[in-house]
Amino acid sequence: MQFAVLPVTPFQQNCSLVWCEATGQAALIDPGGEPARLLAAVEERDLTLTRLLLTHGHVDHVGAAAPLAERLGIPIEGPQRDDAFLLDALPRQCAMFGLPHVEPFRPQRWLEDGDVVEVGDLLFEVLHCPGHTPGHVVFYQRQARQAFVGDVLFKGSIGRTDFERGDYETLIRSIREKLWPLGDDVRFVAGHGAQSSFGRERRANPFVGDDA
Repeated sequence: MQFAVLPVTPFQQNCSLVWCEATGQAALIDPGGEPARLLAAVEERDLTLTRLLLTHGHVDHVGAAAPLAERLGIPIEGPQRDDAFLLDALPRQCAMFGLPHVEPFRPQRWLEDGDVVEVGDLLFEVLHCPGHTPGHVVFYQRQARQAFVGDVLFKGSIGRTDFERGDYETLIRSIREKLWPLGDDVRFVAGHGAQSSFGRERRANPFVGDDA
């Protein structure tokens, strides 16, 4: 597996372009905005974009999904269906955060814990990790020991839980029960900011570290 992190929108949300070297097939995880820039990144690597994957329904993570899906005729997959209320409220989210208008949409496939998403020969395991939002999912590529965690976990921090239907205790439980068992060596791309590993966060994260 190869991937590139492409920060988009004024919130510098980490959209990840992931691809299978054997087939040249690719996916965008959390295409939050700037669709022309995202397509340019796909084209310059001579890849074929086959699907769009969403960790959760906040506008800075999904803003370019529907336009890209319509333009390319590819499916949107994720998040888990408990985030439907956020996708329905996209116009209100845009107004709240001063972002360009985004129409409500629904994915072609809601994802559930234990589902698998295929990108070429790559398999991404889906983990339902609520707390930041109720329908948040994480994408995990076992062979590469790489996770794409959206706004669940950050280097040195965790996702906010003060948005609608966020829950702090649920988020902590998601991290400790769903992510830590994958192994300390697993590296992750967060929704914003620097990359890290689960081991580093267990040692040093003040919210979910082993000594917290």
